[in-house]
Amino acid sequence: MQANSKVAGNIDEYIEQFPAGVQVILQKLRATIKKTAPAAEELISYQIPAFKYHGILVYFAGYKNHIGFYPTSSPMKVFSERLTNYKTSKGAIQFPINEAIPLTLVKDIVKFRIKENLEKENAKLKKKR
Repeated sequence: MQANSKVAGNIDEYIEQFPAGVQVILQKLRATIKKTAPAAEELISYQIPAFKYHGILVYFAGYKNHIGFYPTSSPMKVFSERLTNYKTSKGAIQFPINEAIPLTLVKDIVKFRIKENLEKENAKLKKKR
């Protein structure tokens, strides 16, 4: 379950709701996404942190025993071999709180999502012509 029921207005407020150790993990994840997608906008969507670049790139959230990373469903198929050590569902990955987050995997997924969103954007622009 998330830290508490207070709806955060921004990612800083969201992260501040968690115990210090979890805050460190969330900030590291946030920094990795930011560095990989510097043009992406940070926002709160569905009451959790998200990054938007030509559409939503990824979401993430803190829970009692894991960090949820939500890159949508397509990366789940593309990166399936690299996700075998984690609990996953159609569009979600759970990183256990007591293990290091695989930041290289996160970067690769974010890069994939940037490419995917740009391809969708370009396809829309071509249809309009």
